[in-house]
Amino acid sequence: MNEKIMLVDLSKCTACRSCQVACKNWNGLPAVPTINRGTYQNPPDLNAQTYTLIRFQEIEAKDGAIKWLFRNDKCFHCTDAGCMKACPVPGCITRTESGAVVLDSTKCIGCKYCYHACPFSVPQFDAATEKMYKCHWCHDRQAEGRIPACAKACPTGTIQFGDKDAMITLAGKRAKELGGDASVYGEKHLDGTHVVYVLTEKPEVYEKLPVNPKISPLIFLWKDVLKPFSMLSFLGGLGACALYYLIKGPKRPKFEEGGEKHE
Repeated sequence: MNEKIMLVDLSKCTACRSCQVACKNWNGLPAVPTINRGTYQNPPDLNAQTYTLIRFQEIEAKDGAIKWLFRNDKCFHCTDAGCMKACPVPGCITRTESGAVVLDSTKCIGCKYCYHACPFSVPQFDAATEKMYKCHWCHDRQAEGRIPACAKACPTGTIQFGDKDAMITLAGKRAKELGGDASVYGEKHLDGTHVVYVLTEKPEVYEKLPVNPKISPLIFLWKDVLKPFSMLSFLGGLGACALYYLIKGPKRPKFEEGGEKHE
């Protein structure tokens, strides 16, 4: 399978939430009880039962009028994925040939390292199951030759899915057509994300969208220094126990006359 890109052209989004509903439908995710918080955005953020969310944002346009910004938010499936670097469980977070970063919640221990390592704060903790969840880019649909549910449901062409080179070319062409502050976001971040935006405004205008997403240096400290050291310490401890056993043998209680034991 070729490497894929999901192109999200925000200039075409009408906030219909078809993508949000399709994601829940395909994954069998329940609705989340919410209250009116004075915004159309609902639920207020990504959560363990919401892998895809349409963000609503009001800004003041250059002519002074109010302008809506809508953004489809989900996992970016980074090439340099902080969640994969931080996860201590082998096989819990893996990558498919298309570029999907898949979190296997059945193997998750709920340590939340993936959340803290993600520049976008995408993985979400479920207190009921004590496990983490996030968008898996419909890797099960892709395995059958189908596109992700959100892309299939989008009625305006906001979400397009295809081979990497074709989608990157299309993104650059679209940003050039829009002009002004339009730009491509994701292509050059974290060695390239597999969800790429065509933004209509500068990146800093969008809420919860880091201008220059980076993985915390603490993750590299954990992965490259502390994690291997802790494993060596663990193996060293096992080795010491084994050596003692070979030299001294098993420790057995000794009995004196009268039945009382002493060491």
